[in-house]
This record gives sequence, structure tokens and C-alpha cells, in this order.
Amino acid sequence: MRTSIIKVFVGAIGLFLLGAAYLLWAWNHPLRPGGEIYAVKPGTSLRAFAHGLSARKVLPESHSFVLLAHLTGHGRGLKSGEYRFRDGMSARELLDQIIVGRVIEYPVVLVEGWTFGQFLATLAAAPKLGQTLAGKSPDEILERLGRPHEHPEGRFFPDTYYYSAGQTDIMILANAYDKMHKLLQREWEGRGNNLPLQNAYEALILASIVEKETGQVDERRLIAGVFINRLRHGMRLQSDPTVIYGMGKAFDGNIRLKDLQRDTPYNTYTRKGLPPTPVAMPGKDALQAVLHPMATDALFFVSRGDGNHEFSSTLDEHNRAVLKYQLKGKSRNVLPSKTLDAVKNASKMNLSP
Repeated sequence: MRTSIIKVFVGAIGLFLLGAAYLLWAWNHPLRPGGEIYAVKPGTSLRAFAHGLSARKVLPESHSFVLLAHLTGHGRGLKSGEYRFRDGMSARELLDQIIVGRVIEYPVVLVEGWTFGQFLATLAAAPKLGQTLAGKSPDEILERLGRPHEHPEGRFFPDTYYYSAGQTDIMILANAYDKMHKLLQREWEGRGNNLPLQNAYEALILASIVEKETGQVDERRLIAGVFINRLRHGMRLQSDPTVIYGMGKAFDGNIRLKDLQRDTPYNTYTRKGLPPTPVAMPGKDALQAVLHPMATDALFFVSRGDGNHEFSSTLDEHNRAVLKYQLKGKSRNVLPSKTLDAVKNASKMNLSP
């Protein structure tokens, strides 16, 4: 009798040790997920997820994985999303990844100088991003963000944002709005002295113009200084990007003299002061340039044709710069009228108060 009991006891211990050895192997041996995407839908149970991994030959069977989750207190911690597991990871590491929720993230790039419409088009084309804004007006979108009666232009910070499958376009917009709002308030509080700007929103408007005027980072503070000077002198800004924005879909890639003469709320050739809203999404550099402009006596600038600008303090100096860089030293009298119109637009010849 005693011998039988001992045999049963020894056998039980042997089975326990064998089972323990198997579990240690199942939890720690290298897996081969193969770099595929494993989608976990909302509401998926841990058992169903483990069964799916077993069916795809990632796990030898599902029971040991479920047991591991329960023993570590994570039986209900499955996070939905898309996962990609690296080859060589163990079941323990795989469980940690889905508990923490390290899902696949996709980038969407919102570029400095883009308009709100371009932002929306980029979000609409983003793969696996939930689309909730199709067909909605800007007013409806701002209302969903809890910002009714605001104009959307300039309100969203251009940056690279990351999202996972199942997240929505409104989530990214909310993040971009929050980043711009916080940046604008922080920069406004640390602004330079004696700026002719009444509030942070006016700084945002001017920053959008500076953003569109130049792609040269080292020129932005100087261009901002020119516009600040013009505002102080009560001169019109006469910025082509504002005219283009006011033209909307009528802009075909060229500004003509008649466009500069046609009055719109955004035509800074016909109206003094700032336009009513930003004309693009400015980046941090442009915003800082406006709030800390370079001290200069320049009132004019003209493109040199190489991405840089020539700055002048007087109209005579400016006209000489136009002759050199825009007219290439030729008399304006021998140029066709269309060329003259283009030169006037590009060089800001008509920059009188």
C-alpha cells in the first residue's frame, strides 16, 4: 500500500515537473511571428487572440499563453490595435507588448505653410485612419473640437503625427490644435517689446504671412522686421500670399496686376493692416520671428531669384534692386506688359503707404 502511494506521489511530482518544464519552454522559447501584422479588434478576448496566434503557428498552443496572462495578472489587459512582433521574442515579451499596447503607428506629415484644406486632404488620404470629417464644413469641424466661431486657418500646428489603426482624423486635429494653442500662448507671453500687434491671434496672422513669404529660416526674422516696420508706419503690407489666399480657387499659379487691384478682405495691396485670418499654418520658426523680429530700417524686399531676398530702406534703393534682380538690368520700357506685371508682383514695386 505504502509503495503504491509513493509511486503515485513520485509520478505526480514527475508530471508536475514535466508540466513546469513545458510551461517554462512555452513562455521563454523564441517565437517566429514572421513580421506579419496581427490585428486585435476591440472586444477581442485574450483566449481568442491566443487561439489565433496558435492557428497561425506563432504559439505551439494557446493554453499556456492564457495561463501566463492570468498568472501575471493581465488576463483582461488586451489592447486593441495592430501589432507586429519581432522574430526571436518570447511569449512573455509578446504578452508585455500587447498589455502595454505597443501597436503599429503610421505617420502623417502636416507641412508648414499648408492651408487647412491641404491638412484635411492629407488626413483624408492617410491609410487606416478613421475618417469622420468627410463632407463637414470648417465650422462643423471647429464645433466638434469645442471651438465654435473660430476660423480654422492657422490654428493647427504643422508637424509629423503618429496614429494607430482605429484612431480618427479628429483625434489628430485635436492634437494639432492643442499644440498650436499652447505654443502660441507660450511664445506670446515671451514676446519682444513694443510690437504693433494687439493680441496673440494677430501674431499668428503675421506669422502665416512670413511663413509663406520665404522658405529661408535665416531670413524670417528680417522679413518679419520689414512687416513690423510697415505696420508701425501705417503702410500696406502688400504681400502676395495674402492676395493668393483671397483669390481662392481662382488662383491659377500666376498673380496679375488686376488681381492686385481687385479688393478682397485678404488683399493687403488694397487694405491696410493685417488680413482677417491667417493665410496658412505657420511653424514655430515663423511665429518666433514675428514675436522677436530683427531690428532693421528696411521697408522693402525683393527676390534675388535664388531663394533669398534683397532688403532696402528706401524706395530708390528698392527700385535699383528690382532693376538688378527682376529686370536683369534691362529698361522696363522694352519689356512686354505681362512681364512688367509679373515683376511688379514678385518685387513688390508698389509699396507706398
